[in-house]
Amino acid sequence: MAKSVFQFHFFFILLITLSSVHSRTLLPTTSELHVTDSIHKTTTVLSHSPKPLTSQLLTSPSSSTSSSSSPLSFQLHSRVSVHKSSHNDYESLTLSRLARDSARVESILTKLDLAVNGVKKSDLKPVETQLFAEDLTVPVISGTSQGSGEYFCRVGIGHPPSQAYMVLDTGSDVNWLQCKPCADCYQQTDPIFNPALSSTYTSLKCNTHQCNALDVSECRNDTCLYQVSYGDGSYTVGDLATETITFDRSNMVKNVAIGCGHNNEGLFVGAAGLIGLGGGLLSFPSQINASSYSYCLVDRDSDAVSTLEFNLPVPKDAVTAPLLRNNKVDTFYYVGLRGIGVAGRLLHIPSATFKLTDDGNAGVIVDSGTAITRLQTEAYNTLRDAFTNGTKELPMATGVALFDTCYDLSKRKSVQVPTVSFHFTNGKILNLPAKNYLIPVDSSGTFCFAFAPTSSSLSIIGNVQQQGTRVSYDLVNEIIGFSSNKC
Repeated sequence: MAKSVFQFHFFFILLITLSSVHSRTLLPTTSELHVTDSIHKTTTVLSHSPKPLTSQLLTSPSSSTSSSSSPLSFQLHSRVSVHKSSHNDYESLTLSRLARDSARVESILTKLDLAVNGVKKSDLKPVETQLFAEDLTVPVISGTSQGSGEYFCRVGIGHPPSQAYMVLDTGSDVNWLQCKPCADCYQQTDPIFNPALSSTYTSLKCNTHQCNALDVSECRNDTCLYQVSYGDGSYTVGDLATETITFDRSNMVKNVAIGCGHNNEGLFVGAAGLIGLGGGLLSFPSQINASSYSYCLVDRDSDAVSTLEFNLPVPKDAVTAPLLRNNKVDTFYYVGLRGIGVAGRLLHIPSATFKLTDDGNAGVIVDSGTAITRLQTEAYNTLRDAFTNGTKELPMATGVALFDTCYDLSKRKSVQVPTVSFHFTNGKILNLPAKNYLIPVDSSGTFCFAFAPTSSSLSIIGNVQQQGTRVSYDLVNEIIGFSSNKC
């Protein structure tokens, strides 16, 4: 009897051990980086020619919808495919991108800090500018612009619809574009929108719910004036109006609140304006009552085209994660992240590091506009050390800008590197391909680990880690889905 009990316990322990080993083997420990292909892209990206422009998106929209039952989509392009780079080499382009990215992160942290520390809407006051000296005003800054976000969507504005490239931004709510007459406008790819040529353009009054939803607004002759500042010196100021927005295949939505900016400055060169995909009342998904939306960010160094889609279900094969909301600021989309893995093993990072707290601090947001994923310093150090422990055979290189972990791969055609994975609070795991975390920074074979530390309690999953993945936001069921190779 004792022998039988012993045998049972032995086989039970053996079964558990084998099961544990089997489950671990399901997680890949390495990922291949195609060095030669990556370097080749860096030598061709600067020669991309901008896509040809047409005067109108569609001459006559044939259908109209504003319900959540019909799929709607915009074309999605990388910035390099629509705006010719002025840089002479890839290293210069990289440094410019990283500078813009740092400004972007600073903008997000400023917005969060204002919300968490209890700055009331009534406390936000416009400041002086020459456009609306007696009414709505903004700071005057240098006219030197570095460029806009890395991804543009192609949007039809007004009736008849005029084409415009708009920055895709999950970290903003207010939709806006540059408008004539233009007191101060930056360079954009398309002609500046003229509201006088649109039969559906309607200025909003000061007592409308759209005007009241703005953080900063003023009245001029009972017309609602808006101001949006991005915390990095960028801003847009103008009239708040409603317009018709046209999608692919002639679908359109009417009466979308959009800022008609007459004074605009900052990091928006190339695009006509911005489509806000955040969770606030004025965001585009909120205004069209979208049940969901998704985007797939193509390789930023390619001229490939993808889509921004609304009202489609999360793909069945998606790796899903809880979609969380911050009761202090409704713009950002937080994800339930438990931890990060390297080479198939979950790192020893306290789960509280990634938890959204009741006071609105910490947590992890998924952001389309931030390029490089930011982690709290201790979490970043743990991740970096685990990764470098698995790449000891690779020659190190000097750090570049915000990257402190770089390699000289000039003599390699391909390399195997440890996998990096996100472990979500629902038990699901997203394994990243090597190209999404070891990226070229020049054309000489220098590759850097594409994560960075931050002193903030907020972590941000950036678009380098999202490239080649369709990211779906199910706003009804509060789920974020990640579908690899679904562009």
